[in-house]
Amino acid sequence: MLNFLQLIIVVLVIIAVIMVIIAIATSFVVAFFGGGPFVPTPKKAVIKILKHAGIRKGDILYDIGAGDGRFLHYAEKLYGAKATGFEIDPFVYALARFKQLLFKWKGTMIRGDFRSYSLKDADIVICYMLPNTLKKYQEKFDKELHKGCKIISYTFHVGNWKPYKVIPKDPRTGIKRLYIYKRDTPAKNSTKKKTASKRT
Repeated sequence: MLNFLQLIIVVLVIIAVIMVIIAIATSFVVAFFGGGPFVPTPKKAVIKILKHAGIRKGDILYDIGAGDGRFLHYAEKLYGAKATGFEIDPFVYALARFKQLLFKWKGTMIRGDFRSYSLKDADIVICYMLPNTLKKYQEKFDKELHKGCKIISYTFHVGNWKPYKVIPKDPRTGIKRLYIYKRDTPAKNSTKKKTASKRT
């Protein structure tokens, strides 16, 4: 009987180790090809960043690379925004959904690449991506974001855009650096890609 229990424990441990290895490998691939690794932003920094964003009630906010969905949660809870996040890492997405189910975190999480969706109705876009990735995404932003839309980029600048405001590093809140952009020209053209603002 003891040997049978030991065998079950060994099998469970092996399965757990395999799952962890798969999760790490998947996250590495996603980080390399999808824009950046999952690095949770401290709660104090999230609150401060959202304050700098100047969110108004009813604003449509997108977080591209939403991680566990913390920006979505506080954007809706504190400001009444309609917040949607995109996350391509299946394990990080699962973590976000777990927090929504267990802790009643707010916001809509979409498992997928934001480039497959339209951002034309966005009032605010939040991103925490690596510089090379942001440079690639700039073309989509130029095509779709309407005049007046704000782009909040945490830590890194967006391509060759010039921010209208830069928030310096603040050790008290955990903010590294914040670049805030505002579209002063209308989008070049609209897109027929599916939109993500529909609430579910």
